[in-house]
Amino acid sequence: MLRLLFWIALIAAAVWLWRKFKAPASSNRSPREQDAAPMVRCAHCGVHLPRDRALNLQQQWYCSQAHLEQGPGSSDR
Repeated sequence: MLRLLFWIALIAAAVWLWRKFKAPASSNRSPREQDAAPMVRCAHCGVHLPRDRALNLQQQWYCSQAHLEQGPGSSDR
C-alpha cells in the first residue's frame, strides 16, 4: 500500500512540474489583456467606460448625452 502511494505522489509531482514549466513558454499575456479597449472616466459622474462608447467634448469624456449636456461634475471626487 505504501509503495502505491509513493508512485501516485511521484507521478502527480512529475505532472505538476511539467505543467508548471510548460505553461509560461506558451503565452506571456492572455488574449483578453491584449484586446482590452482603453477606458476613460466620465467627467460628470466618474464612471469608467470604454473609450469607443464615450462621448467627447473639449478633451473631456462623458458616459451619456445627458451628462454631456450637464457638463463636468463637482471636483471633490
